[in-house]
Formats: sequence, C-alpha cells, structure tokens
Amino acid sequence: MPPAMTDILDIWAADSQLSNEDYVTVDFLLPTGIYIQMEVPREATIQHIKLLLWKQASTYPLFAFLGEMESHMFECVNQSAVHEALEDETRRLCDVRPFLPVLKLVPRNCGRAERLNSKIGTLIGKGLHELDALQDQEVKDFRVKMFRISEEKMQRVQMMTWMEWLQSCFSPQLENGVIDGLQEKLFDGALKVIMHFDQSQDTASLMVSPTITPRELTEQAVRKWITTHGPEEDESSCGEFLLRVSNKLEFLYGEHPLIHYKYVRACVIGKDTPHLTLVHCGMVQAMFEKELSAIGAVVNRKTSNPPLPLPPKRRGPSQMHTCVWDAQTQFKIVLVKGSKVNAEETAKVQVRAGLFHGTELLCKPSVSTESSGRSEHVWNHTLDFDIAVCDLPRMARLCFAIYAVMDKVKKQKSTKNAHINKYQTIRKAGKVHYPIAWVNTMVFDYRGHLKTGDNILHCWSSFPDELEEMLNPIGTVRTNPYTENATALHIYFPEYSSCPVVFPPFDKILEKAAEIARSSDCLPMVGRGGKKFHIELKEIMERDPLSQLCENEKDLIWTLRYDCRENFPQSLPKLLLSVKWSKHEDMAQLQALLQIWPKLSPRDALELLDFNYPDQYVREYAVRCLKDMSDDELSQYLLQLVQVLRYEPYYDCALTRFLLERAQTNRKIGHFLFWHLRSEIHMPAVSVQFSLILEAYCRGSIPHIEVLKKQVEALSKLKAVNELIKLGTIKNARKTKEAMLTKEAMLTCLRQTGFTETLSDLHSPLNPSVVLSGINVEKCRYMDSKMKPLWIVYNNKLLGGDTLGIIFKNGDDLRQDMLTLQILRLMDLLWKEANLDLRIVPYGCLATGDRSGLIEVVSAAETIANIQLTSSNVAAAAAFNKDALLNWLKEKNSGDALDRAIEEFTLSCAGYCVATYVLGIGDRHSDNIMVRSTGQLFHIDFGHILGNFKSKFGIKRERVPFILTHDFIHVIQQGKTGNTEKFGNFRQYCEDAYLILRRNGNLFITLFALMLTAGLPELTSVKDIQYLKDSLALGKTDEEALKQFRQKFDEALRESWTTKVNWMAHNVAHNRS
Repeated sequence: MPPAMTDILDIWAADSQLSNEDYVTVDFLLPTGIYIQMEVPREATIQHIKLLLWKQASTYPLFAFLGEMESHMFECVNQSAVHEALEDETRRLCDVRPFLPVLKLVPRNCGRAERLNSKIGTLIGKGLHELDALQDQEVKDFRVKMFRISEEKMQRVQMMTWMEWLQSCFSPQLENGVIDGLQEKLFDGALKVIMHFDQSQDTASLMVSPTITPRELTEQAVRKWITTHGPEEDESSCGEFLLRVSNKLEFLYGEHPLIHYKYVRACVIGKDTPHLTLVHCGMVQAMFEKELSAIGAVVNRKTSNPPLPLPPKRRGPSQMHTCVWDAQTQFKIVLVKGSKVNAEETAKVQVRAGLFHGTELLCKPSVSTESSGRSEHVWNHTLDFDIAVCDLPRMARLCFAIYAVMDKVKKQKSTKNAHINKYQTIRKAGKVHYPIAWVNTMVFDYRGHLKTGDNILHCWSSFPDELEEMLNPIGTVRTNPYTENATALHIYFPEYSSCPVVFPPFDKILEKAAEIARSSDCLPMVGRGGKKFHIELKEIMERDPLSQLCENEKDLIWTLRYDCRENFPQSLPKLLLSVKWSKHEDMAQLQALLQIWPKLSPRDALELLDFNYPDQYVREYAVRCLKDMSDDELSQYLLQLVQVLRYEPYYDCALTRFLLERAQTNRKIGHFLFWHLRSEIHMPAVSVQFSLILEAYCRGSIPHIEVLKKQVEALSKLKAVNELIKLGTIKNARKTKEAMLTKEAMLTCLRQTGFTETLSDLHSPLNPSVVLSGINVEKCRYMDSKMKPLWIVYNNKLLGGDTLGIIFKNGDDLRQDMLTLQILRLMDLLWKEANLDLRIVPYGCLATGDRSGLIEVVSAAETIANIQLTSSNVAAAAAFNKDALLNWLKEKNSGDALDRAIEEFTLSCAGYCVATYVLGIGDRHSDNIMVRSTGQLFHIDFGHILGNFKSKFGIKRERVPFILTHDFIHVIQQGKTGNTEKFGNFRQYCEDAYLILRRNGNLFITLFALMLTAGLPELTSVKDIQYLKDSLALGKTDEEALKQFRQKFDEALRESWTTKVNWMAHNVAHNRS
C-alpha cells in the first residue's frame, strides 16, 4: 500500500500549517481532575513529554496525589478512533499521531514489583519471565535468597547519611608511594592547581603544598572566591563545599595529602596542571535524594519491628537421609538411550563416560556397547565405575562423549569433512572415532544430594582444542538450552538407599579428620622430611603453575604437607593437586589442614579459582583471601573473576556472593561487573547464570538501573547508525561520492531528536565517572575498515569545552583487546610498584555485547604511518624516512618540552617493546602504533597475541620479537647518531622492565589460565599459555633469562629493516599516497 499524501491540515506533519515548525499544543487530562495545556516538541518521545508534564504539574494543585511518574502512562484516541494505551514510551508523539492533540494520564495496571521486573528484564537483555518459566528449584532458591539480601541492602542505603552514601558510591581514588623526582615536577616545592567554581565560568590559580588536605584546599579556594567576588559566602561555610575533579564525577575528600589522590598524582607525573571544581554539598545531597526516591518507589522502608521468625520446620520421615560415606557400593549409572544423534548411517555410535574432579580423572572411563541406527540409539546399558560411592568428592562431575566409530579410510583430497577431521582420534587399528557431542553433569545436586532417577541431558556439539580421551571436563555442567535440535542423552542414576544420599556437612568432615588423627600412631609433624626432602620440596614448589607433577612428587608433597604449610604456604595449589580426592579420608584431612593454613595474598589466591581446584571449601578459602583486595585491585582482576564464574557448578557460591557484595558497595565495580556479564548474556552456556547475577545486582542497586538503561539505549542507537552505514557502503564502497552521501546520512541520523535525546546526558560505559552531555555531530564520522566503526565525539557535561572521542565497533570481538589492555595495565602497575614508570597508555576498551563494544580515543595522538606520510608524498618512501618522527615531535614541542617528550618516548617505547615481546603481540605495523604529542608511544589493535603472528603463503611476515626501528632509535638518541648514553639508558629500562615481569610470571600465567573458557580465538588451550612461559624464561635463572632477552633485543635491532619493508608494503597495500 503506498504511503498516504500528507494533509496540510494534519498537525503531526512537519510542514503543517496548524502549528509552528517544532512544537505542537497538547491538552493533558490528569487523574486528579486537573487540565493542563502545553506546547511540546513535535518529535519528542512519550517518555520526554511525560517528564515535561510532570515538571509542569508540580506547580498545580493536588500534585502530591499523583504519586510516582513511573506508575502512570498516557492514553489517546488514535487515527482509527480507538483508545490506545501508550505503553512503549520510546515512541515519538508524531509517530503515534493521535486523532486530536489530547493525552489522558492514567494509572498503569501493574504494580511496583512488575514494573521493576520489566525494567530489569529490558536492561539485562533477558526477560525475567524466562527465568520463571525454567521451573528449576535451584534457580528459584537462588532468586529468593538474593531478593532478600538485595532488599536489605537497599533498606540500609535508605538509612544512610549523604556523606556515607558518597563514600559508598564515590570512594576517594588513592595511591600511595613515593614519586621519583617529585621536587623537579613542582614549582619551587609548590603544586599549581586550577580551581573552577561550580555554576560559574570563573577560575583561580592556587599554589599549594602537595601535602595539603582537600579540606585545607577548600578553605583556600573559598577565601580566594570571597576575595574576588565579595563576602557572599563567609569562611565558616567551607564545610558546605566539596572538591571534585573538574572533568569527571570523582570527589576529593578525607584527611589524605593531595599528592596521594590518583588524579592529582597522575597530573604531577605527567607534568599537567590539576583542575578541581568547588561544588556545594547541596548538589551531592540532591544526587543522594534522587537515588533515595528511586529506591523508595520500589522498596518499603525497614520497620523498627522486624517480623516474627517462622517456627522451625519439624524433621519428618521424608527428610531423613543417608550419609554418602555409608554407601560402600560401586558407583554406576544406566545409559538408557540417545536421540537426534548426528552420525552417518554406516557408523556405529558409542558413549564414553568419565568421572572427574577438576581435570583429574577419578577412575578409568566407562564405555558403552556400539549401537547402530540413524538418529535414535537405545542402549539400556549399565556403566560401572571403579570407585565406591562413599569416595565420590562433593564436586565430582560426570562427563560424557558421544562418538561415531568408523572403519579407517584413505585420505581424500576433498575437504568436505575437514571440520570433522580436526577432532578425529584413532583408538584401535582400523577404527577411527569421530566426536559427535559432549555433555557434563554434576553427581551431587546443589543441596549436596546424590542425584537419582532419570535425567535428559541435551548435548553440545562444538569441541575445544584439547580433549581428555574425547571428554571435555573443563566444559560447562549446564545442558544445551536449544533443545529442539540438540543431541539428547537419557541416563538413569540408581538409588543406593531408601532415603536421599547426601554429602556430609562441614562439621562432620572435620570430625572425620579428627578421628583419623586420633587413630594414627604418628602425626605428621613439621620437619619430618629431613634436609634432602626439604631441598627437593623447595625445588618443586618454586616451579611455575604450568609444570606437571609426577606421582612421586605428589606423594612427597602430601607426606610433607605440614612442612608445606610452615615453609611454603603459597604452594597450596600444588598440595591440592597432590590430594587423592577419590579417598574421602584424605579429603577430610585436607579440609582440617586448610582451617589452619595461613592466609594467602589476593594475587596468590587467584590461582585457586582455576578449574583445577573445584572443591567448594577451597574456593571459599580463596574468596576469603580476596576480601583483602582494595577496590582498585579488585577492578584490576574483575575480568578474570567474571570468567571463572563459568567454573562454578552451582548458582549460589562464595564467588558470586563476593562479587555482588563488592559491586553493590562500589558503583564503579558494579558498573563493570554489569557490562562484563551483560556482554556475554547471549552465550547459551552462561545465559541463565549471568542473568541471575545481573538480576540480583539490579535489585541491590536500584538507582543504578536508570543510569545503565540510558547506556544500553544509547548503544542500541549507535548500532542502528552503524548498520545504516554498512547498508549504504556495501555496494559502492570505492566511490567517493557515495561515501560522502553515507556520511551525510549518518550525520542526519545523529541530528534526529530521537537519537540526540537518547545519546545525550549519559555516563560513559568506558568510564562511569565521565558524564557525556551530547554529541558534537560535525566532528563525527565513520572509519574505513570493514566493519565501519563509528568515530563519535562527545562534549563533557562537567567541563565546558572538553571533548571526548569514542569508537563504537559492531561486528568485531573486543574481548581479546580488553584482556590485552588489562594485562598492560597490570604490567604498568607492577613496574610502578618497583619505581619504574614507563608511561604506558592503557586506553579504555569495553565489550558491551555480541561482537560489539567501545574503544576510548586517545587525544592528541597520531599513527606512525600518518606521521611518516606527512613528511613524504610517496607511500613506499615514507616508511624509510627516519627523521619524520623526530621532526613531528619537534613541531609539537620546543625547548625543555622537547627533552621531556623524548624522555616520554624513550620510556614508553621500552615499556611496549617488553610488553609486546612477553605477550607475543603480532600484526605490528605503522597504523597500529601511535604517538601522542607529549611523546608517549603506544600500541593499538590486539587481534593477534601469544605468538599467533600473521603469515602469507605459509611464511611468517613478522620476523622480529618486537618493534625497534631506526627511526625510534633516532628519537631516543635525540637525533645524534653517537648518543650511546641515551640508548644505553633505553636498553637498561627494557632489561629492568623484563626482570620485573619475570618476578611476577606466575601471576600472568594464572590470569591467562583463568580466561581459558572465555572462547577467545587465540586462547583456547594450555598450549597457548606456554608462549608466556617461554617468553618470560620461567624455570631459568635471571642471568640465563637476561641473556635470552638480550639476544632478542639484538635480533630486533639487526632485523629492523624487515619491519621497514613490511611497513612499506602495508602503506602501498592501503593505497597511501
């Protein structure tokens, strides 16, 4: 049907004669009987119009009787003369097109709880009705517990003062430690601060001591204001003001020296002047009251009289149970049948089942008989396991693999079944086994009850690179939610008792250990091992986490476990790998020893969250150690802590509770926890688990919901713009005219009211402390790479004239970049802890969804390629111009500033040389190495890591361990060929940095190991992490490692010409002229 002609009397048409160009007069009927007439923007959303009405209604009588804005919606008579409820408030009024410009405000039918559920479901990307529909008792129990905890948390916030709330949401960002050469960075021992005054354009410059406190600085700023503006405020009102970092929501308060605040410290080190704003406490109080209002809309205030506790439940006969330790029979299951098995007709199908505790196989796998058929296979076969039920560990998991058994055939040239051949394994002569599907399930349920009865397990068909006899113990214990097409395995768990068989509670485990200790003739005492064994034990304990232990070494560690506790407490992971988890007596003794084990540092405790350590009490011990982490340190490792949630077999666990507790008491941690979970909600293996955690977070952080919702909506709009551009450039990618039209379409789109409102006034997902006011449309563009990333320029709401650049990517997986940048941040931290600041630029990067995310634009920076090309008109010659980089720095800096810029370049170049070598970062060319005008060099785009270098025709294009070209050396030597002193300093920086990283080698290995199940393309197995072990030369002495590094350094220098050739080829290939 063709679109109707626009009637000139249609008030909703843009060119209507009945109203002015941008506004429409609308009559509003309120449920209180009040009538209001207002002009509203023609293209405003229903949500925005309701907000305008609410402001206007607040000046009319009976406003208090209206109640909450969210509990109302509009009704209108539409063009079909039918009453329409306008529930979707993101629609524009001009799109709704009411028959007459009359809107009636009516109460919504749903209550407060339903509205909150709807908001949370929309925010997290998964409706809560989907969780209700699961009919899973574990899900129900978890949600009930979290609901209670979250409500109590919100009630505690309602009882807070505004200052307590400020400390909770905006805790001061502190960093202690001495700054090298501090006096040189100050002005005659004083620190220059530019002071801004809120709601005023005026600024003042103050010279203060670096040890001044924020309160003392506030007093000076108020005195300065009184001096210049007259006594509107008296000095006694200093307590009514707070200091805020001018360009973000970060407050400076407390009795700490100014130099200990992170922002001020970074300014001093970077020789920048700190900009602080004096804000009235009333502004912070207003923020707090707004949050209280949001909480009050959905949570009842805590009453002084708590409800009476429910009477204790009587233990009836149905609640009697049998301890698993009393079940002496062998463990077995019945393999009933398999359906929708995707195998060739000629193939026989078998099932292999293994019992695992972490990666340890508890007994020999059990294999079914072969079955013929198409997609349905019936076995009704008992699978026996050589382990007694009493010895099953609490976290034992049953792993299944379904595979086809076929006669071995000659290799064919056809690549039709190449994907199958990847997994083929020959088990016996003449037979080939092809994996079809796998699935895992826990032996005990979440309550500790041994599973019984029928279980239908829907399987997964994608296999990891490494399999344990075709089984995938590291895989999820969740079944495939896409049941329609998934292979289904029907198994039966027999009953071993007339009552439920349960794993004993913790106190019973300790009683068992005490009983064993009493019956033992000689207790294992410290020092029993003797000197010889002690030396051997020390050598074992100093090995890196990737080193395998042989059975003799495990026996030695277990025998000398008390020596380990006394002399090598950080060796707990190796002791845990030495426990015979298939013997419940050994397990009980381990738990007793764990009660007296010294607390590990949080960094050492991280390893205990790896898949190799599944025991519930070990993981609880690890989380207790993590509680000592500061908020900053927790933020540093949050990416890994979210990923290891995948290893948790049950929804309610110590790690989940710890993350929720810390996220709900620190808004910044909460922000990143939300996005790390939300960005993977589409993954079927974690969808339910992550949804449950997100729901719990939102219920315990109700004011944060609207802030995050605004970000989700903004990202949705950016995705729409990106898809519009891809559509416009797909056919005529090479035509400049078409490209211009597409850019114009992009800018037109961004100027639309629906886009500008959604994309304005939001907290940056990259840094929640930064508030973005609106898009600077004229400076926006899209980039020329395949996925057409958007280059968006925002104005900073908190500091006029300040702009921020953000790149939005849709179609690229940013999780590997995010991991690499996190590791770079950690390296920077470790170097600074050792008093070595290598001026690293770990810019912001955040995955926000399925192959989408944001990247921070580093200001005042250019690529090496662009710097070289501005000095040479010929692309091929540009790469060989060694003066271009130094000349560019001279243009941007002069005098002392140039010396500083060269020093910044030298330090940062050293840092990135070492980092790219250790992490094996590949695909390094002149377009992904950048330099800031201040001299800092930094790398971008980390698509290839851990030695996965690009190759062409089977030949590796990158022959050097890291990038160190002659033009870099030319800058380092200040343009003087014989400046060996400067180059010697650079070399020393590199060696010092390398040795610092080596000392923390185990931490790097642990962090990468914790990411193994994330599904990153270049981090899929332990073999990938082996690269780190080799690059850090773990297992060698410092002298041997340094010798290896020096050889690599000399190689980089010697082969730098090959880098130049690659860069030249890159310039030519990208049509640079």
